[in-house]
Amino acid sequence: MKGILINYDYCTGCHSCEVACKKHLDLPKGEFGIKLSETGPYAYEGKPKGPDKWEWTWLPVVTKACDLCADRVEKGKMPMCVQHCQAWCMHYGEVEDLVKQIDGTTRFALFAPKQ
Repeated sequence: MKGILINYDYCTGCHSCEVACKKHLDLPKGEFGIKLSETGPYAYEGKPKGPDKWEWTWLPVVTKACDLCADRVEKGKMPMCVQHCQAWCMHYGEVEDLVKQIDGTTRFALFAPKQ
């Protein structure tokens, strides 16, 4: 089974995955194959000043419109969202192989859409 692994500690919220997917699937306004979800900023009162005081996260979420770019993958190409990720925080492949990349040092999300 194929899937997409996202290291969301490194997602910058650029929306390039959304735009590339939407254009490739020719989706109408308001529909997405992958949708960027944004949370934050949240302040942690017990933390000192600096980068650990705040959390602001973006997480690309695969929707039911996603088919993992089956037409592209058949030609040996990556899904559009993975190819256009500006932060290179998205990976495509066999779920078993993607799980091995999760090292416990950052936060990951693994998506395996229904096929």
